Amino acid sequence: MEKEKHKYEKVKMTNMCMITDSETKKVLIQNRNKNDWDGLSFPGGHIEEGEAIIPSTIREIKEETGLDVTNLIPCGFKDWYDYKKKERYIVFFFKTSSYSGTLMEESKEGKNEWLTVEEIKSGKVAEDFIEMLDIFIGKSKRKEFFYRDKKEENENDRWQKEFY
Repeated sequence: MEKEKHKYEKVKMTNMCMITDSETKKVLIQNRNKNDWDGLSFPGGHIEEGEAIIPSTIREIKEETGLDVTNLIPCGFKDWYDYKKKERYIVFFFKTSSYSGTLMEESKEGKNEWLTVEEIKSGKVAEDFIEMLDIFIGKSKRKEFFYRDKKEENENDRWQKEFY
């Protein structure tokens, strides 16, 4: 009897990094001005075809902030499978307090600034960023933020949040 072959998914991969200033304990935040996901969040971006995950994060942080980051620590991820598009989307979460360089005031993604976690939580954050922030800062023991696609026609009711 022949083994059933695995069906491979089409996957889009991205990254995001929380950079903490060791002296002030503030974190670098972007006030993103993207129509599809605007508000306060951490810098990051897409992993290019054939690119390794950690170097892609270092590259994205440099492009969006001007900073060179090192000693990235994986701290979780967010993912979902979109049945309509037939693809999975994964965001790898990293954090570090090791950086050098001069911070760019703004990039095409939005304005960069140092804020406390409390300031972030009281600001206009990107959709579901507070739950993501809890994973970054270790407030949540869970490491995966998963959106379950309920396959509903109504986009407002389509996604169910799950944490693992």
